[in-house]
Amino acid sequence: MGLANQGGPELIFIFLPNLFQAMPGSNILIIVFFVAVLFAGISSMINLFEAPIAAMEQQLGLSRRISVSLIVALAFLIVICIRGIVADRMDFVSIYICPLRAGLAGIMFFWVYGWDFVQSEVRKGRRREPGKWFCFMARYVFCGLTLLVFILGIVFGGIG
Repeated sequence: MGLANQGGPELIFIFLPNLFQAMPGSNILIIVFFVAVLFAGISSMINLFEAPIAAMEQQLGLSRRISVSLIVALAFLIVICIRGIVADRMDFVSIYICPLRAGLAGIMFFWVYGWDFVQSEVRKGRRREPGKWFCFMARYVFCGLTLLVFILGIVFGGIG
């Protein structure tokens, strides 16, 4: 098994390229895979930065260009300063905190706020009503699977 049991950087940068090498057309597959990983990372960062950028625009009246520049510069400085401190803790965050946070957000949104609020929020920007399946999927499948991922992370010490 060896590297197949690893997670994080070892999995993506060592095990998967070795796995791709065994496939026909592996050079093209590796390029497509890592470009997809690059775009996934960039789109995730855009999503994370959007809230503070919008807050700076609305609360401080700054232009988007200045808001983006300030947030990116601040994030860069923070990452440089805390890189050595948090690097070892990122597995803990991804195994326990992310599923816990997603589960709590699901419970708050789908159970605590009430179904009328959820439907009004989901309808925004949609031309048609969500299907009848949406309530069941949101309340039971999403929250249940998130709880399961959290529990399995505790039992197995992660998913890697």
